[in-house]
Amino acid sequence: MIKLSIQALAVCLFLANAIAAHAQAKYPSKPIRVVTPFAPGGGSDTLARLIGPQIHEVWGQPIIVDNRGGGGGTIGAGIVVNAPADGYTLILVSGSYGANAALHKLPYDTVTGIAPIILIGETGLIVTMHPTSPVKSMKEFIASARANPGKYNYGSAGAGGLGHLASELFKLDAKVDMTHVPYKGTGPVVSALLAAEVHTSFSSMVPVIPHIRNGRLRAIGITPGKRSRALPDVPTISESLPGFEVIHWYGMWGPKALPQEIITRWNTEVARILKTPSMQKWFESEGMEPAGGPPDQFFNRIKSDAEKWKRVVREAKIPVAG
Repeated sequence: MIKLSIQALAVCLFLANAIAAHAQAKYPSKPIRVVTPFAPGGGSDTLARLIGPQIHEVWGQPIIVDNRGGGGGTIGAGIVVNAPADGYTLILVSGSYGANAALHKLPYDTVTGIAPIILIGETGLIVTMHPTSPVKSMKEFIASARANPGKYNYGSAGAGGLGHLASELFKLDAKVDMTHVPYKGTGPVVSALLAAEVHTSFSSMVPVIPHIRNGRLRAIGITPGKRSRALPDVPTISESLPGFEVIHWYGMWGPKALPQEIITRWNTEVARILKTPSMQKWFESEGMEPAGGPPDQFFNRIKSDAEKWKRVVREAKIPVAG
């Protein structure tokens, strides 16, 4: 009888593994939803719509981009955290996701409560001023702000956004005092800069690069640790303020229990797409560096950002949303 039980157990295990292997072999067998937690037209939405058709072409299943804005990206993230871990609901997020745990009380851990798939690309924010400003460099800006506490204000695309947090980190590291002027989106911030309604802003590169090139805005620094291919003459902030760095990134993750086979398949395919000439050209035009490493690369980036922004929110006394 014991022998039969062991044999029966072995058969059951074999069948279970065979069924699982068969199910995995035919993945995907239906359309895949990729959530982007912001309104259409943003960076995560654009990347999802660039990558999706190329995945569809190889796998034969549509990639449906589902924009679920609200709550600083937490609504869309919450949908995916609670979705079945079958590979049919994933999310493409931006660097603001790294700050979610610092700014919101969430029912899940933003670092360990997900399954990182791939870091897609990295870019940075750029610090600009109106060309009529007497400040012509980051070194001059820091010196002037220290000598004149409260003189300068800075615009952001909204309270709690990456531009807001990067500015507050700058205030802490540079030991300066500036006033925050939040706007409802990147467009209004750029308009305010062009009209000299605010002195400066830590903004996404894409919408301000044309104004820098035509002389309507002056760039004095970028937040990554190395200079941008798109604007090689603009120094990094760390050249004047050693150790300062803010990376704006994009990446994909899924529900925590997502099978390793599906993670590996997505990671491999997206990494391949990132190396295609068309994607390389797009990244260069946007001032972004493609990534495409293993899931651990993305995990480490999220973990590092979560720790950084928790410190900034705490030390800058930024309110945490319930």
